[in-house]
Amino acid sequence: MLKKFFERLTNWELWPFALIYFPISFVWVWYMIRSRAFWFFTPSNPTIAFGGFEGEGKKEMYDQLPPHTVPRTIYIMHDLSFEEVKKKLELAGFTYPFIVKPDVGMKGILFRKIDSEDQLKKYHERIPVEYIVQDLVELPVEVSVFYFRHPSAQKGTVSGFINKELLHVIGNGADTLQQLIANHPRAKHRMLEMQHRHAHRFERVIEKDHIFYLSYAGNHNRGAHFTNLRNEIDENLHHVFDELSHYSKHFYYGRYDIKTTSIEDLKQGKNFVILEYNGCGAEPNHIYDCNMSLGEAYREILKHWKALFEISKHNNRHGFPYWNFQRGYRFLKQSQQHFKLLQKYD
Repeated sequence: MLKKFFERLTNWELWPFALIYFPISFVWVWYMIRSRAFWFFTPSNPTIAFGGFEGEGKKEMYDQLPPHTVPRTIYIMHDLSFEEVKKKLELAGFTYPFIVKPDVGMKGILFRKIDSEDQLKKYHERIPVEYIVQDLVELPVEVSVFYFRHPSAQKGTVSGFINKELLHVIGNGADTLQQLIANHPRAKHRMLEMQHRHAHRFERVIEKDHIFYLSYAGNHNRGAHFTNLRNEIDENLHHVFDELSHYSKHFYYGRYDIKTTSIEDLKQGKNFVILEYNGCGAEPNHIYDCNMSLGEAYREILKHWKALFEISKHNNRHGFPYWNFQRGYRFLKQSQQHFKLLQKYD
């Protein structure tokens, strides 16, 4: 227990989000003052609610991307009868397995891989909000690309490029799942979450060399491991994301989560699927798992905040006003209530 505590104390990446960001929060406040707007970021992506900071629906995002770049997706109201859900799946041509997640979701909460009708029925009966059914994209490489572009410029900047490895353990034919988790460098710090998700499997001995995924959400807060691919950033990669930015007209700042056959194919603009586009609330997650000091991470975050401020200021001057305090407050309050509801049922 003491060893775990010392690891968390000395590794800033394991600190709570609020603790990491508190020392630089005055910069965010300074941008509010300069903009004379509490929600100065809202025009950054003007066609997404709240600029994509929080609480936006996935439909908003998917509708603004090239259709061939996003997974097949249908939307399910939580109060439909299960027979109606099955009919919708059949009409859309879905077969098991597939992915389900809330239309308005965050941090991988209620993200599930569904392998059977029984699993879907339990999920549908439990989830309290509209959700999406989506193809399980099984391309071998999962990456995140952070991109921003000033609205007056034709070309933008790929500021971050990482490979994602989902949180998993590998069986040795002797240890139980609980033992494998307890010995995993990241999963051991998430034992409460692991108990919630996998307690019914804890006594199972995982076969030798079998990969057991503890989470299918490729988020840092869900334990995914990142590998920095900054050396792969080149003109070809910039060209792909410049084209996406111009296609959607007003995607100026955010992070794309993508699956692809290979890094080279992505650079050629082929064989990739966009799982998510995260707007101005997206964290530059390339600060993690790349041996950055806390000071270096702060410099990277502040670089992105400056770009966010400049993009938002320009858009505010060109027909996309800042949200007023009342509007933003109401939206954020609703979003936080929604988030608490999702957490309750996760």
